[in-house]
Parts: sequence; C-alpha cells; structure tokens
Amino acid sequence: MAARVPGAAGLGLLAPPSARPFPAALLADADWTAERVTGLGRRYRSTDRRVLATVWWYSASAVLLTPVAAGLATARPLSARLADTTLYEVGGTLLAGVSAAPSGPDPAADLRAALAAAIGAVAAAGGLRERPLWAVATDSLAGRLLAVGRALGDVATVTALAAPVAAAVGDPLPAPRFTDVGGTRFVRRASCCLLYRLPGEGMCTACPGRPPAHRQVLLEAAAGL
Repeated sequence: MAARVPGAAGLGLLAPPSARPFPAALLADADWTAERVTGLGRRYRSTDRRVLATVWWYSASAVLLTPVAAGLATARPLSARLADTTLYEVGGTLLAGVSAAPSGPDPAADLRAALAAAIGAVAAAGGLRERPLWAVATDSLAGRLLAVGRALGDVATVTALAAPVAAAVGDPLPAPRFTDVGGTRFVRRASCCLLYRLPGEGMCTACPGRPPAHRQVLLEAAAGL
C-alpha cells in the first residue's frame, strides 16, 4: 500500500524505525484509553477529561482510518478490524497505522464495529456522550480521504468515496462534507476537536465554532487567495 501512495510516510502509512507498535485493539480498552487521556493531560497541564478525551480521539481516529482511506482510494480495500490493525507511536504521539489484512466480506460492518468499540472506550474515559465522537470520526474519514486524494493527484474521485462509505456504516456516523474555496477542497467539519480549550492552543482554521464569515476568510487565505 505504501508503494502505491506518494508520501506514504508523511500520511501515516509507514512507521519510522523508532516507532513503538501496539495493537489497535487497545483502543477498545477503556482503562488503557483512560491512561492515555491522563498522559495527555500531563502534557497539556489540564484536568478537563472531556476535552482531553476528545483531542485524543481526534488524533487516534485519524491514524486508525488512514489505512482504510488509502485502501479505498487505491481500490485495494484493507481490513478496518481492530484485530487486524497495528498502530505506531513515538514519544506518546500516534504517527502511523497499518492494516495487515485485506477487507472482509462486509467492510462497512467491520468499520462500524471498530469505531463503536473505540468510541465506547473514549466516551467512558472522558465522561462523554458518544454521538459527538462519531462526528469526530466522520471528519477524520473525510480528512484522510482528502489527504490521500491530494497525494494521488485526484481529490475529486477520492473524496467522492466518503459519502457512500459513511452511508454504508450508517447512523450515528454523520455524512462527511467538503467545501471548495478557490479550487481547493477542505473538510467542512461536523465536529469540534476542542483543542482550543487546552492551554496555549487556538481554534483550527476550519473550526465549526468560528463565525462562518471568519472561517471563510481563513480558508481563502489557506487556499492562497
């Protein structure tokens, strides 16, 4: 898969030699996830577990969904099952995800089961409702497809996969959305990662919490207009 996608390492499809592997099945372990949230709190000097758990899932879901997105984009579907996936980290930061098996006969069901298991653990670790975490997952799916589409030089075709995949997974995964600004495509976020609520952090450019006019100005700047 890495050979099929230019810049695979930067996208998180290849792990650096120093990265530590761990089974993605740990994402479904509420106690393990709680420890990760606590560690993130030490890094940011915060005790707001709701915010910390959301930020953790924003990162983890993007890494988890990268091999899924790459498999879809290259017509070589990879398994979304946690048991088939290995994640890699350096210094406590997730960098890469690798699926070791082809997709099964019902890839949507496998993806739904993986997301449901991980989201359940994150919700328990942060004292959160699950539905906002599903919205984070749909933004991660959209973002990973967009990134792979850019790498392959075919953003339109690859991002067009997002809606049917989400529809196949079904509720409560929202439909992924995109917006085009000056010929550049961005994810139209359904979620807020809450990163700006941590010390020293600001709002993301496309944050849905921004006034629409302000967000548009920032996106135009990002598009080079």
